[in-house]
Amino acid sequence: MRRFLIAGNWKMNTTRQSAVALAGELATAGSNYEAGVEILVCPPYPYLIPVAEKLSGSAVQLGAQDVYFEAPGAFTGEVAVEMLKDCRCRFVILGHSERRHVLGESDEIINRKLRAAISGGLQVVLCVGELLSERQAGQTEEVLDRQMQGGLSGVAEADAANVVIAYEPVWAIGTGVTATPEQAESAHEHLRNWLATRYTPGFSENVLILYGGSVKADNAESLLGQANVDGALVGGASLKSSTFVPIIEAARKLSART
Repeated sequence: MRRFLIAGNWKMNTTRQSAVALAGELATAGSNYEAGVEILVCPPYPYLIPVAEKLSGSAVQLGAQDVYFEAPGAFTGEVAVEMLKDCRCRFVILGHSERRHVLGESDEIINRKLRAAISGGLQVVLCVGELLSERQAGQTEEVLDRQMQGGLSGVAEADAANVVIAYEPVWAIGTGVTATPEQAESAHEHLRNWLATRYTPGFSENVLILYGGSVKADNAESLLGQANVDGALVGGASLKSSTFVPIIEAARKLSART
């Protein structure tokens, strides 16, 4: 049985004070959840260490929002896998739509980052998703196939076991528009079938596929209740415990029913 993973992507938000305070609130809340729900937070780089210290001993895991594919060296402004591990990160988000469409990252770059992260001992949340124009043109599955193939190029099944997939329709990120549960389930089912074909059906059944795109307390349960939705990658609603914890609670309720 796949567990739920509720991940908070804080993006370029918080201060040191607010990040540590939020981490403390989530660490306290996390003590109330059983093994059926995992919690992950991904703060901005400058706050990884103080947030890690605040989360120490709690059930909340720490991740970063990006990483570079080279070993430490002359790469001004970049952060290496070893540095994230040194900050106690277990996860890293790669391929987020803002990295793809705002900062111009290609599937090839994302793939190099993913392989470096896995090789260095990090687990990866690989984001995939289509633009509104692509959905309207009926190209959703084509886009997902291309991003999955590019992101996982050269990645064997044993290494792919360290990857969580996050489906994030770009038209639903930060817009207040959310994919319907049926739209989310359709995309997630397609992704799971792709993994079954690329690897094996048994492997595919164990991969976590998260939904990301304007997840909130009032829609979390309906989204998480879909058969192939294994959690959420939460943006704006993860910046306050009052809006993030109810999403975790929705996962807990659903986990308790199974």
